[in-house]
Amino acid sequence: MLTIHVGVPLAVVSRPRLRRRTEARNHNDEKLTVVIMLALGVIIAPTPVGEGILDFLGQLASGITDSTR
Repeated sequence: MLTIHVGVPLAVVSRPRLRRRTEARNHNDEKLTVVIMLALGVIIAPTPVGEGILDFLGQLASGITDSTR
């Protein structure tokens, strides 16, 4: 049986939406893009990939903070 993670279609849909010029969007289109990106974030967050991204960003932030001291 073939299974597809819900985040994959959301990522595929979000890429062209984010590549569009801001001037070409209307207000409802911008709202829909925000909702899609929030849903993608909620779906990815509890996965190992999401935890790896969070760990990487945490290390990056602490490295930046340490370098300014």
